[in-house]
Amino acid sequence: MKNDATQAKDRPKTPEEEDLSIYLQPTEFIDSDSPVVAAYARQAIADAGTDREKAIRLYTAVRDGIQYDPYRIDFTRLDFRASTIIGKGYGYCVAKAIVLAAVGRHAGIPSRLRFADVRNHLTTERLRRLMKTDLFIYHGYTEFLLGGRWIKATPTFNSSLCARFRVKPLDFDGESDAILHPYDMEGRRHMEYVTDHGPFADVPYDTIIEMFKTHYGVYFQKEKPVAAGAFDREAESDRR
Repeated sequence: MKNDATQAKDRPKTPEEEDLSIYLQPTEFIDSDSPVVAAYARQAIADAGTDREKAIRLYTAVRDGIQYDPYRIDFTRLDFRASTIIGKGYGYCVAKAIVLAAVGRHAGIPSRLRFADVRNHLTTERLRRLMKTDLFIYHGYTEFLLGGRWIKATPTFNSSLCARFRVKPLDFDGESDAILHPYDMEGRRHMEYVTDHGPFADVPYDTIIEMFKTHYGVYFQKEKPVAAGAFDREAESDRR
């Protein structure tokens, strides 16, 4: 049987036991001190007063303001910075989670990244052919510290894309975890969480690149395998 000291070492730290300052500081990728990030956060927050209200507005702004596009993924370090992603206006799940963490930190809300391997049952036929799997390695989302608890916020799919997939948009209320639905509105499997990789104060860039090269080498071909964009149109076409 483990003693109390061993059990305390093995369990995750509570917010009271953590050094929360690391979740408020700008980093290489979560560049919350960037003027671009600051402007995006201010516009989204507007007149919101509490941290909860700010987090809800920031979440909605990133969910619907940064378009989800799994075809246009660039792998330079610069392309993983929040300010770069905001400038482009699009990104995949990790990119959108980075932006949300950055604007959260700018607003003074402790924010961090979390990663999991997920099985996505509602990809498009074109994306399945490209990736040769429905397992998405290192799917990224954000966690906010609100009311003394870490709360999950997943801004991946913008509302317009959800409508095409016939999936209810994932809302965030600042009190409950917002993780992707297991089923769509027609009862079909949507998202299944397979492996949790835990929280990170910054992007584990080298690990993500290594995993993508191992599992999705097609993304690193000299010639792009597919044209950029059109994912939302594919989603609508596949649902017909």
